[in-house]
Amino acid sequence: MGARLSPTTSADVPDVARFLATHLNQRVPADQWSRALSVPWDVAQPNHGFHLREQDGTVVGAYLAYYSEQRVGDRLERFCNLGAWCVLEGHRAQGTRLLTRLLAQDGLHFTDFSPSGNVVALNRRLKFVDLDTTTDLLANVPLPPRPGAARLSEDPDALADALSDDELALYRDHRGASAAGHLLVSTPREHCYVVFRRDTRKHVRAFGSILHASNPELFRAEAGRVGSHLLARHGIAATLVERRVVGGPVRRATALRRARPKMFRSTSLAPEQVGYLYSELTCLAW
Repeated sequence: MGARLSPTTSADVPDVARFLATHLNQRVPADQWSRALSVPWDVAQPNHGFHLREQDGTVVGAYLAYYSEQRVGDRLERFCNLGAWCVLEGHRAQGTRLLTRLLAQDGLHFTDFSPSGNVVALNRRLKFVDLDTTTDLLANVPLPPRPGAARLSEDPDALADALSDDELALYRDHRGASAAGHLLVSTPREHCYVVFRRDTRKHVRAFGSILHASNPELFRAEAGRVGSHLLARHGIAATLVERRVVGGPVRRATALRRARPKMFRSTSLAPEQVGYLYSELTCLAW
């Protein structure tokens, strides 16, 4: 008899977290996996994904899911972000059942921001569409203060005072997300709310990725100062900037020859309506 497939409830999360910490990424402890699934934004979660158990209760596979309701234009849309997927070798034949059960849920737009290996081709067969993830790599260097330069702050009070109502809603939804950093870039005339995360590339955890920029034009103008801030404040040596996030190329940056794929599946949304907040990228550091 095959392993039993079930929705991952809150009661299942500790077992699933231990499974992932043991078999997928030992650098991420079980309690961190558990915290990531307790999303900080307000949403009715039908499950935390699906998992496989043997008859003795041992978890042998899991696919995580992060749910959200996001405002797209004048509508509130329901999303399911697909997270980590791990199935033990002896149960791989049942592994795709986890994905098909997730995708069988009605009324959702699906995103996958960290597909790897064969998952990319599988997603395409299941009608996922590739996002244009053209990415610039900006080397972060110290920049001296200069008159008239933009000011940068991670102070919660400064963010709360400067952000618009819509930006403030995003900030409040994500200020408790363990992988999300928040930065205010401001001039006397305008500001940009930036959400970033620390990332690892080739086993080096010294990169930052820009997940959101509320004012793309200002971000591009001040990208060097953002990088300088990330270097001084967080020891982040280089910043990865997707052009779709910031509206175009970044000056004095180098375009990556191969960007990491990100995908989505929707019957009604266009690529420009898909963002990276409300996802595993903001909740789980790895």
